[in-house]
Amino acid sequence: MFQLTDVLYGNEIRAWLIALGATVAALIVLRLVEQVLIVRLAKLTTMTSTILDDMLVQALRKTKLLYLVIVSIFVGAGFLTLDDRVRTILWKATVIATLIQSGIWISVALMVWLKSYRARQLEQDAASVMTMSALGFLARLVLWSIIVLLILDNLGIDVTALVAGLGIGGVAVALAVQNILGDLFASLSIVLDKPFVIGDFVIVDDLMGAIENIGIKTTRVRSLSGEQLIFSNADLLGSRIRNYGRMEQRRVAFALGVTYETSLEQLEEIPKIVREAVEAQEKTRFDRSHFFAYGDFSLDFETVYYVLGADYNLYMDIQQAINLRIFRRFAEEGIEFAYPTRTLHLRTATNQEGSITTG
Repeated sequence: MFQLTDVLYGNEIRAWLIALGATVAALIVLRLVEQVLIVRLAKLTTMTSTILDDMLVQALRKTKLLYLVIVSIFVGAGFLTLDDRVRTILWKATVIATLIQSGIWISVALMVWLKSYRARQLEQDAASVMTMSALGFLARLVLWSIIVLLILDNLGIDVTALVAGLGIGGVAVALAVQNILGDLFASLSIVLDKPFVIGDFVIVDDLMGAIENIGIKTTRVRSLSGEQLIFSNADLLGSRIRNYGRMEQRRVAFALGVTYETSLEQLEEIPKIVREAVEAQEKTRFDRSHFFAYGDFSLDFETVYYVLGADYNLYMDIQQAINLRIFRRFAEEGIEFAYPTRTLHLRTATNQEGSITTG
């Protein structure tokens, strides 16, 4: 018959029972705290629009029962008199379990954030979703690599040489794939800085088109003539890009010329006619219209106005309406548009002079 004062493995049975009770109590408390936190945070998620509380809830739900058991055993072991080697083993087991559980928490939180990001950006910028997913994978890879190194270090394995070897190998790999890494970081820069997004119309050097896809290594542009242009991300960011997708308004300057036979009163009327034609259109802002030069065969006027929109078809529709209105008003006022002409002066032998005008 066992007595509470009997010694078993260096501790009285009473101490073993106390340790067992402490272990069970710690497990129950930890489990209750976990569930209470999950319930409270779950209610908070319904009242807030931030993603942080969702990340915490999902991470806590991935808390492993085995981890709680290990921590509870470590707490219960504090009531026992144990050999230093056994206590060291328990400590290392608890640290390793904590490292693994921390990796699970961080991975789950990262996945929740990526899922939320994909839901927000899928319709607006699908390319950034793909890029951020790839970067999320790299982040998890780095996270678990660090955790493995910490676990090995806690197991007494010298990781210095391993880290040094990985560093040298990493440098060699980086040199071998530097172009790919350059494009990868350029892709990250595009996602974060957003110099352009899918659908923007851009001009790169003498090539132009609409952004169709932004990948990890390349960006693809659909040209006006239909073919697909493929740019390396690094080369693309190193170029001067004209992004018409960010255009809020379009400045338009156009010229027209009238004949030299136009009277002074008609010349004074032309800027008014042009202004009326511009202001009669919606989404325009008139800037100026002036008689600015004497041409070889015409009196030249220059007009500047703004189209309050980036759509090229909108600009063409407005310019067409302006041209038609000006043509109609010039016809009503008897103003003639100029076209290239040449006047020849002929002198006869009797010193008489005549002229012939040719178009």
